[in-house]
Amino acid sequence: MSRLTGAALALAVGPAQAATGIDARIQAIFGPIADWLSAAVFVELPLPGGLSASAIVVWLAVAACVFTVYFRFVNLRGFAHGFRVIRGDYADPTGPGEVSHFQALTAAVSGTVGLGNIAGVAVAITVGGPGATFWMIVAGLLGMSSKFVECTLGVMYRRQNADGSVSGGPMYYLQQGIAANHPKLAGLGKGLAVFYAACIVGGAAGSGALFQANQTFAQVFAVTGGAEGPLAGRGWLFGIGLAVLTGIVVVGGISRIGKVTARLVPAMAAVYLLAGAVVLAVNADRIPTAVAAILHGAFSGEAAYGGVLGALIVGFRRAAFSNEAGLGSAAIAHSAVRTREPLTEGFVALWEPFIDTVVICTMTALIIIVSGQYLQQGHDGVALTSQAFATVLPWFPYVLTVAVFLFAYSTMITWGYYGTKAVGFLTGESVLAMNLFKAVFLAMTVVGCSMQLGSIVGIADAMLLLMSIPNLIGVYLLMPVVRRELDSYLARLKSGEIRSNRVRPATESPR
Repeated sequence: MSRLTGAALALAVGPAQAATGIDARIQAIFGPIADWLSAAVFVELPLPGGLSASAIVVWLAVAACVFTVYFRFVNLRGFAHGFRVIRGDYADPTGPGEVSHFQALTAAVSGTVGLGNIAGVAVAITVGGPGATFWMIVAGLLGMSSKFVECTLGVMYRRQNADGSVSGGPMYYLQQGIAANHPKLAGLGKGLAVFYAACIVGGAAGSGALFQANQTFAQVFAVTGGAEGPLAGRGWLFGIGLAVLTGIVVVGGISRIGKVTARLVPAMAAVYLLAGAVVLAVNADRIPTAVAAILHGAFSGEAAYGGVLGALIVGFRRAAFSNEAGLGSAAIAHSAVRTREPLTEGFVALWEPFIDTVVICTMTALIIIVSGQYLQQGHDGVALTSQAFATVLPWFPYVLTVAVFLFAYSTMITWGYYGTKAVGFLTGESVLAMNLFKAVFLAMTVVGCSMQLGSIVGIADAMLLLMSIPNLIGVYLLMPVVRRELDSYLARLKSGEIRSNRVRPATESPR
């Protein structure tokens, strides 16, 4: 299998739009950086038959499998309990923290349910064929276990600040958790924490700002006339407007983000899923053929990207970019939850990859496949998904434009928070440093609207997946701690010590 770098993706999917003027100068500066990062991060492992696989994707896939087995398929057996926690059955209003379980989930989901679900799926099918969809679903199901353990650790080792706010995430469980449970490795834990925080800052710029802004502009650019429209050569101007809207929420911290995402995430999911349901209903007769294409592509022995290995690697890579399982980023949002039981947030986190990958990514893939647009040339990323919607009704791309904007906006505000917390960890909660980061993050939004898709994907994937190295080293070291906590929680749940708020005394009649 050939290398899947930013340069390779540029050849596979092409630019979002022709760069001119200021946009061209920005591309000239950041394009080579993307190529260098991709080459450094996506080291290939040689495999039999002259093929190769990205080492970082194998690293994530193996971890997801290990956690699934070690925690006895918690991704399946804890799914229903997670729903009950989300709806408030075990809520503790007096517990430490800043947001409810539902708000923590929507804040974290807003960071994952973004344009990876729209543009990323299109890239996966373009490069890996319909079979990549199957492996994206498998990666999503396995990734639920990764999310469970890292979000539990995020709450276990979070820090309460003097102003009542909460700081948590891999930076804290890598440093404090490893030091507490493996004293001889305290130095390693601190080093991993610092490295991870630096990766979060880069990931926030790459995935949270650059990629989201780029594909939002690509969709708006397309529906406003493309090269003949008013935004030709003015990506930077669109970026400024997007940066202002993002900054309004990012400056308010997790409390404001939680309130916004609690309304925005259900709304944006409803818009996208409803529009997608219409497309699938119109093409209902083609769905069995699409499912057959997905299964055939997932297990066929065809050469290059059409083969099993190609579809698997591409599917897992796009799933990792979409749901971020194994990267630890969601633990930052979940750490702010109001609870005294860290395991409750682990169960809540199970729902993230399910919503993100199993539901939304699968719907996107089916829409692209039933429309047949992935077989056509000339469309890439979000443009391919948009064209698939347009096969049903010409005005559907405008509906998609609304969904794209909401997805991107929600992701950006959450990643702005992630990056701010990482800078806070690195600088001892320096307000000046955190505000400076917010300014840089918003500036990257402008840059993202002026770059080509191939370069954006290279930077976003590299910085995002690099986070998995320090995170998973720490999670492997700390998973016995989570296992003991899980056994204790389940025992107390069974004995009735942990009781649902919906359980009423026998003398009280049910409603």
